Amino acid sequence: MSPDRSPCGRRRFLEVGSGIAALVATGHSAVASNATQDEDQPDEADYASIYEESIGDVVLVTVPGDEGAPGGLGSGFVLEEGDVVTNHHVVAGTDEVELQFTDEAWRTGEVVGSDVHSDLAVVSVDDVPDVATGLTLSDDDPVVGQEVLALGNPLGLDASISQGIVSGIDRSLPSPTGFAIPAAIQTDAPVNPGNSGGPLISLEGDVLGVVFAGAGQTIGFAIAARLANRVVPALASEGEYEHPYIGVGVDPVGPQVAEANDLEEAGGVQVTEVVPNAPADGVLEPATETTTIDGELVRTGGDVILAIGDREIPNQDLLSSTLALETSPGETIEIEIVRDGEPGTVELTLASRPDVDTP
Repeated sequence: MSPDRSPCGRRRFLEVGSGIAALVATGHSAVASNATQDEDQPDEADYASIYEESIGDVVLVTVPGDEGAPGGLGSGFVLEEGDVVTNHHVVAGTDEVELQFTDEAWRTGEVVGSDVHSDLAVVSVDDVPDVATGLTLSDDDPVVGQEVLALGNPLGLDASISQGIVSGIDRSLPSPTGFAIPAAIQTDAPVNPGNSGGPLISLEGDVLGVVFAGAGQTIGFAIAARLANRVVPALASEGEYEHPYIGVGVDPVGPQVAEANDLEEAGGVQVTEVVPNAPADGVLEPATETTTIDGELVRTGGDVILAIGDREIPNQDLLSSTLALETSPGETIEIEIVRDGEPGTVELTLASRPDVDTP
């Protein structure tokens, strides 16, 4: 995933062309500084006060161009500890970035840690301006229907706010690593290129997620603060983060798979692949045969994973988020399975996710 791009790295000099102006005129702009009010929404003053309290911690992140190539830009935000959080794809390939704060002050930041698997990065900056007091990564789980605000610099337009709700949780986002980014938040708050790396905040001003603008412009996503709370401190102190790794490929268990494998009901995930020399090798068994049910070819045999510890695993997204948020490399976990129609449990010790080549 390439950095967010803009024809100009300094928002002070960004010219809003007729194309953007036309979008605004027709009501289709995703850059919303004031939401249309109705009886079900909070007063405009509520949004304004949250904005005023939080926007000073939001920064424009610019990446210098290289040999005539355009630079990139995105958003970021200051934590209470003084570091700046942004997306890996915003700062990928560079060690230094330029940060502009809402008081127009510029600072040079050093990329001290970046993680392609979670698409998170930490930038260290000296002499943070007084306008930035620091935001807090929430410890609370987001709730579907909860109102949220996205702050950032969409299309390079500075200090923007858009409003929406949490539309879904525990989503999996695409990643160039081949491993999905787990536990993501889905929102209808409009986000666009340039929003990447900015905060998705609650009405209490806590950061629920780090905006991810790479999945399209009709649905917004954010990398959950629950994951950032694990990754960011390691990036700040060690420069990297080790993700737990089990080494399996899985498919959902629908009615046909359940029937073919003598399961009482559809649910869980079927192991379809075990990576050689991975933690699951010799512990879990993949489905290697097929049969036809209702005219569809389905896999048979192998293990169906139902739970990890006391956490039920109804689908692939929950498998990924459970491993990412509740386990660590070196930890031994207990997995509840069904094998050959019989329930059982197995144990394995998680490893660190192997390095991967990315574009």
